[in-house]
Amino acid sequence: MRAYFRASALATVITLSACGSDPTPEPVEQIVVREPNATDEKVGEVQDAAPSNASADLIASGKTAFNTCAVCHTVEKGAGNRIGPNLNRVIGRTAGSVTGFSYSGAMKSSGITWTKAEISSFLTNPAAKVSGTTMMIGPIADAAKREAIIAYIENASAN
Repeated sequence: MRAYFRASALATVITLSACGSDPTPEPVEQIVVREPNATDEKVGEVQDAAPSNASADLIASGKTAFNTCAVCHTVEKGAGNRIGPNLNRVIGRTAGSVTGFSYSGAMKSSGITWTKAEISSFLTNPAAKVSGTTMMIGPIADAAKREAIIAYIENASAN
């Protein structure tokens, strides 16, 4: 039994050792397809819907930063829960409400509705925001990294 516990603890430590790694994001490409006979007005609508370079860079940075979160969470629509709940469409959702996920009592009773500000506050120090949370990752002190992660989750939820 001890050997199993030690192996489990070692696997957890190895898995969490990826936390905090921040590799350089890969370049992002955008392709705009124009439909035949499209008017300039329609083309303008397509261009307006595409994220600006600044937000595309933020989303790409967030995707890279989310790799730390992806150890426990998924963000794709319809993807299952892992150690943590699926985060697709988390913005606007009540904490502790994903069907089929076993939340801590602290999270269920937190009364939080996830906004960008609430998520940022939680990521700043999960244990301080929701005392008794079972979220294992430590604080993400870098505000830009938190903003990028939130932008990535929001973008992934919209697609």
